[in-house]
This record gives sequence, structure tokens and C-alpha cells, in this order.
Amino acid sequence: MTGQTGEGRTKQMKALQVHERDNVATAISEIGRGQAVTVLSPSGEVVARPVAATSIGFGHKLAISALRSGQEVIKYGEVIGTAGEDVDAGALVHVHNVESSRLPAKGPGRGIL
Repeated sequence: MTGQTGEGRTKQMKALQVHERDNVATAISEIGRGQAVTVLSPSGEVVARPVAATSIGFGHKLAISALRSGQEVIKYGEVIGTAGEDVDAGALVHVHNVESSRLPAKGPGRGIL
């Protein structure tokens, strides 16, 4: 499913993979649940086309492919945290399902990236 624009044209939802090692991408527009998302590499090539599992706000991260609990989450080519649970391709990746690799997984510091 794609978003509609004027005169019947369709708008493809897009997200950017900042670094070729990244397993998450950044939404460059609001993405609705069930919408197909074209993920572009740093060089502009299509690297994935997941379907958004949830609504994803502009600037937020989505999983390019499925992440398993305990797997490193990589953005900017660097580890930014660890998946705290299994995350489906196309799902929002945020503090509710990512734990800090540097701070405690439980308590007040949990999820701070």
C-alpha cells in the first residue's frame, strides 16, 4: 500500500539506511501501519522493501530485517543498543524494544540510547 498524492499519483514511503552496516533505517516521512517502505542505501540503491508493522513517525527507526532478542542494533555503522525482544522487519525500533549496551537493562537507565 502506498500513500495517495494529488491527481491519483502514488507516493512511495521511504526510509534511509545511513551506513551500509546498519540494520535499521530512518523514516523520511510519516509511515502508516501496513504501508510498503522502500529502504535506500547510502548510495541510493534499494536494499529492502519491508511492510511497516506499526506506524512510524518521521525521523524514527525501523528494522530493515528481523532482529532477534540480544542482537546488536546498528545505526551510523555503530552499535547503538541491543534488541530487548524479537523485532519484525518493518517494526518501529525505539526504547520499548532496544536496550542500552552501556547502561543497565533494568531500572531507571533501561532503554536510554
